[in-house]
Amino acid sequence: MARRKRGGARGAAHAPEHAGTGRRTRRARTALTEPVGGGPARLEPDPDRARGWTLVLDGAPQSHVDLDDPAYLDFAYQRRFGHVADLVAPPGRPVRAVHLGGGALTLARYVAATRPRSTQQVAEVDGALVRFVRHELPLENGWRVKVRTADAREALGRIPDDWADLVFSDVFEGARTPAHLNSAEFLAEARRVLCPGGLYAANLADGAGPGRPGDGGTLPHLRAQIATAHSVFGEVCVVADPAVLRGRRFGNTVLVAGDAGLPLAELTRRTAGDPHPGRVEHGRALVEFTGGAAAVTDRTAVPSPRPPEGALS
Repeated sequence: MARRKRGGARGAAHAPEHAGTGRRTRRARTALTEPVGGGPARLEPDPDRARGWTLVLDGAPQSHVDLDDPAYLDFAYQRRFGHVADLVAPPGRPVRAVHLGGGALTLARYVAATRPRSTQQVAEVDGALVRFVRHELPLENGWRVKVRTADAREALGRIPDDWADLVFSDVFEGARTPAHLNSAEFLAEARRVLCPGGLYAANLADGAGPGRPGDGGTLPHLRAQIATAHSVFGEVCVVADPAVLRGRRFGNTVLVAGDAGLPLAELTRRTAGDPHPGRVEHGRALVEFTGGAAAVTDRTAVPSPRPPEGALS
């Protein structure tokens, strides 16, 4: 779930040569709606892109897709996911990727476009959403993307050890990440499926809201998730708008973790050059940021905080 940030630049690959025509193009100016498990789903046409669409779930913008250019990432947090995908291996090399949470399949499209012949698995619990997205925003023929209707943690448990170069977690139900995806046990499963040098990246939402002023003592969910990641992985960093890290507004933070060295210098450079620049925190400063927060276990896990009204619009 994301607050919309327009103005994203093109990703690492050029637009595909095969531009779709026919029925999809003629319908590009008409919003499409469908009832799905997570509430009303709506695909809104992007006025700036002939075949660009924003997926809105239960009134909140969730993701953006350009069918003519799957390497274009419009939302700030998805651009940061894209940086992680770019940096996990040399440019163009095929990878194995796991996507927990499907949405509009934005990141799966990005990896397929920028790293041809990659093998990807997507877990999305909302079968009606999967059918809606795949019908209206079809994947390209030849892309090796398998979409399963399944709970994210259950799907992760079925993936072999050391299989994935990338694990992305972007799961929201009612604008909140479920409790069972916020624990050290869940992260241990993600670490298990990563091959040496692989990277885990998660979209975390937290920030200022009613009764949570930006006084430096806020962000309990984010701080706890960072502490939890530190308890499982050897290296951790976060990428976010500085205002979110200071607790001045509610928003998205991307947590990146792995057991080998993280690509911090290049991630910092790319994030600083984004249309909406972010900050990368790591090392001692990130440990201090957690403020002594305890790692979360299955026994203590709770859903992520509910966004204040209007925060994600």
